[in-house]
Amino acid sequence: MKIDLILGLQWGDEGKGKIVDVLSNIYDIIARFQGGPNAGHTLEFDEIKHVLHTIPSGIFHDKKINVIGNGVVIDPVIFKKEIDTLKNLGIDVSSKLFISRKAHLIFPTHRLIDQASELSKGKKKIGSTLKGIGPTYMDKTGRNGFRVGELEIDGWEDKLDNLISKHERLIKNFNVEIGYNISELKDEFLDALKFLKSLTLIDSENYFYRCLKTNKKILAEGAQGSLLDIDFGTYPYVTSSNTTSAGACTGLGIPPNKIGDVYGVFKAYTTRVGSGPFPTELFDETGERIGKIGHEFGATTGRARRCGWLDLVSLKHSININGVTELIMMKGDVLSGLEKLKVCTKYRYKNEIIEHLPFTIDDSSLEPIYEEIDGWNEEITQINNYQQLPDNFKKYVTFLEKNLELEIKIVSVGPNRKQTIIR
Repeated sequence: MKIDLILGLQWGDEGKGKIVDVLSNIYDIIARFQGGPNAGHTLEFDEIKHVLHTIPSGIFHDKKINVIGNGVVIDPVIFKKEIDTLKNLGIDVSSKLFISRKAHLIFPTHRLIDQASELSKGKKKIGSTLKGIGPTYMDKTGRNGFRVGELEIDGWEDKLDNLISKHERLIKNFNVEIGYNISELKDEFLDALKFLKSLTLIDSENYFYRCLKTNKKILAEGAQGSLLDIDFGTYPYVTSSNTTSAGACTGLGIPPNKIGDVYGVFKAYTTRVGSGPFPTELFDETGERIGKIGHEFGATTGRARRCGWLDLVSLKHSININGVTELIMMKGDVLSGLEKLKVCTKYRYKNEIIEHLPFTIDDSSLEPIYEEIDGWNEEITQINNYQQLPDNFKKYVTFLEKNLELEIKIVSVGPNRKQTIIR
């Protein structure tokens, strides 16, 4: 038995949460392997929109175990609120949610460091979600982090106080004005820690080893997208973790030879939140139209997403570094009504034509080269059979499959879990 992966192939917000929800029925365990509450996985069913930030997207299914892996960073305050919301919906979280003892905790002062750091950068800011993700991973790699399992060891309160004191000294060094009341923040944090300790904590790497030995079917869920990977994304405008398939190994404690299918999720167009290069970005009415129809606002921050044409150069990059075996295309319905569609198939980079992602895709050194395809006018959100889709929609899919050299096995034609066509 092997572990299958679901990954985003763009700059995040591809719709991974919906696909995890759709596929959860065929798995026993859904596991999140990296990132933190800077992610927002949106699921829609029974006329209700649900947004998850830390909890895996299989939580709405009965008898499915959901695991938060060691590679995830957890903000106990946000986490508690998320669970309270689920409880209000009648979801029994405690019986089917396990947390790795090796997952690191986000302190309220991590969020303050994030805020101070962004303010100090001025116009050169990264575009952080200000959730404290980067500073938490910095403490992790600097061997100063605080892990969930430490709450079970005597004397953890002293380590907590020492780390908060260290953070306050760092905040002062940024020499910017941010107002906060550390006593209030700490009281709320301690209350959330008490709640966190009441949940099921596990040694996750051993748990997955035993599950594989007993033939449990496991689906690993990534957050953000491959172009935000700390190593292979558009650095420095990236997140602080490995969002690619390699991150599943380190974020769950599974060996590479236990990875099975890798599902790569992408939108029929491209979006990006925050700062950073975006070669196919649209600044015209078409870009505004896509954003409006696609409801392109961040599930975590509410920020408007930048919109542009589909970029096959960056998509191929993501497919290659992840070892994608099957493709899933989201939001095809958003492009309905456009007479012509453009797809970037190559770059002109420093006066050369290239088909790979170079060291930098800064707008001043790179120009996208497009191919134009006929669009479709038909409304497709109520279609549930691939053969009934417009001919030009199917031609668009075929064009992408030919260029990407992979089949698109699932297409989404709306936000609801029922608006999903499996070919």
